[in-house]
Amino acid sequence: MTLGFIGTGTITEAVVRGLCHQSLPKCTITVSPRGAEHAKRLAQTFDNVRIAANNQDVVDSSDIVFLALRPQIAEPEIRALRFKAKQRVVSFVSTLSRELLQSWVSEPLQITQAVPLPFVGVHLGATAIYPPTPDIAALFNQLGTTMEVSDPAELELLQTASALMGTYFGLLEKASEWLQSKGLQSKDANAYLRQLHVGLANALTTKEAHFRASREEFSTKGGLNEQL
Repeated sequence: MTLGFIGTGTITEAVVRGLCHQSLPKCTITVSPRGAEHAKRLAQTFDNVRIAANNQDVVDSSDIVFLALRPQIAEPEIRALRFKAKQRVVSFVSTLSRELLQSWVSEPLQITQAVPLPFVGVHLGATAIYPPTPDIAALFNQLGTTMEVSDPAELELLQTASALMGTYFGLLEKASEWLQSKGLQSKDANAYLRQLHVGLANALTTKEAHFRASREEFSTKGGLNEQL
């Protein structure tokens, strides 16, 4: 199987790194020159990754084409490409529907939308895909877990939930700033918060863990957690 990525940014690098992990079977991967630093780093690290001459080269050499372009530039880039009839396409462009993408190309394509997160590079996290597509789901299951949804509205909801990532790190940033304002050294504040939240994340790795039950479990009656 040959895979090609148009747009070589943070998410593409994470997906490619996850796929190239030594415990997984290797496939041939072509990345576009857009995002030169990411592309160069991948090609230098993995012998099954090559940098394409251009976007059309990616399409021509791939069984499955992954679109990882910014929404603002996606239309002219995609309209300029010549896809093969019924070629497999996976779109990471969250704001573009399958119908809109199909309207930009002349050939009928088999399009799957996917929302991989940066953690797939180390085989963690869930990737939401629409519509349910067994072979694409199998691919992302190698990088963590896959959530197949049957309604585009559900995909949009999960995309919205993923926007909490910046808020999460912002909360840690503010907590660190508060600790430092009270006299704690920056390195100590950050080290403690990192380990605290690694432990909290680990507490949610079992399917039996529920948010409300976990909140109650970690909030001793009359203790600081309950007070906050």
